[in-house]
Amino acid sequence: MSKIGLIIQREYFTRVRNKTFILSTFLLPIMMILFIFGSVFFAVRSREKQKVAVVNDPGFFRQNLKSDSSLVIFDFNAGVDSTNYIEKGFDGILFLPVKPGDIQYELRSKKQFGLESKGYIERQLNKAIESNLLQQRGIEKSTLDSITKASGNAVSLKNKVTDAEGKSKQANAGLAYGIGFGSGILIYITMFIFGAMVMRGVAEEKMNRIAEVIVSSCKPFELMLGKIIGIAGVGLTQFLLWIILIFVLMTTLQFFIPTDTMQQFQQLQQNQQQLPGGPNNSMALKLLEAKTQLVEGVNWGLIIFCFLFYFLGGYLFYASLFAAIGSVINEDPQEAQALMLPITMPIIFAFIILTSSLSNPNSPVAVWASIIPFTSPIVMMGRIPFGVPDTVPWWQLIVSMITLIGGFLFTTWFAGKVYRTGILMYGKKSSWKEMMRWAFRKA
Repeated sequence: MSKIGLIIQREYFTRVRNKTFILSTFLLPIMMILFIFGSVFFAVRSREKQKVAVVNDPGFFRQNLKSDSSLVIFDFNAGVDSTNYIEKGFDGILFLPVKPGDIQYELRSKKQFGLESKGYIERQLNKAIESNLLQQRGIEKSTLDSITKASGNAVSLKNKVTDAEGKSKQANAGLAYGIGFGSGILIYITMFIFGAMVMRGVAEEKMNRIAEVIVSSCKPFELMLGKIIGIAGVGLTQFLLWIILIFVLMTTLQFFIPTDTMQQFQQLQQNQQQLPGGPNNSMALKLLEAKTQLVEGVNWGLIIFCFLFYFLGGYLFYASLFAAIGSVINEDPQEAQALMLPITMPIIFAFIILTSSLSNPNSPVAVWASIIPFTSPIVMMGRIPFGVPDTVPWWQLIVSMITLIGGFLFTTWFAGKVYRTGILMYGKKSSWKEMMRWAFRKA
């Protein structure tokens, strides 16, 4: 077996057999599933029913204000005022304006109402005023109620994307959002975890003088490349196990969710769609919604291939730089933090772009960030689930892959130059300027 193969084998089996690897492999999927289902459960169970007394009713609100038995209940009790509404068992008292046309409505309460409850009251007041104005124009309430009932679920919008050949297929923005965010954040997390693992491994071998023994039998570049590939195998193994475990857990646990909880969850989504500022962008809600629509309209073969490519490409791109840092740092942790900053900032910046590109995957920022190798592993995986070639043209995907491969070859070459000098240097603090000089000096 070649020297690089022996190093890869050592790095892989040493970490796979480690207790930390085993625990993190099984605990992370469990924690992720608990977070998703726990967020949904608490979002549903934390809804507090509010009882509101309404006073100064000019006459039409009593007929038009509709209560929600699980959120807000209106009561037109004439014996309630601001001094005794709490004793009467009300959570708040709603004062309606006496003058016609006045838009000042006042809700008094001992505790502040939540955004969902306050939004529901505002919507009901607006609907009541609208209904009253229509009735004044000669539309009877029975007719108005029948129209409202008939138009309540009159529209169900499906988005179909048509390709150049005229064929159409179902598009699902919610599912694409969930897949894109999940893929992007997994790559984001592992870049930090396994990149830091490479850096610590190189630094420990340097401090323990193990590297001096190893480089006596192989080249420094072979040692660095073997370490990077070996840890990449560890990360890929852990990723595949995570995907399998998460899928199995989500498929199993959905059968244990009570029917009433799912109904309340759907009602919660409908209410939040109507809140000021648009729909709720909770990751847990979107991921659970994506799970319920897992099959339709998704090219899973392409998504899995691209995920593995960008995971490996992004890891190799940044792991080389982390290895270069590990070869030059000494025992001072502040030195490592200072040198890591230029590497970690593009990763953080890529995640920031990802959150915006999920809402607008065709924006110029998203397109260019998905091509530049410093940000493409995270941003491109956020765009691909929206459709190839519908949202991401083939040329963009190909150019992105080529630039990432070219970027990996450059960072590996750069890191090899730095590694060769830094791994045998002790007691001297290095800077990026000095590392650049090592890389580009003539042999």
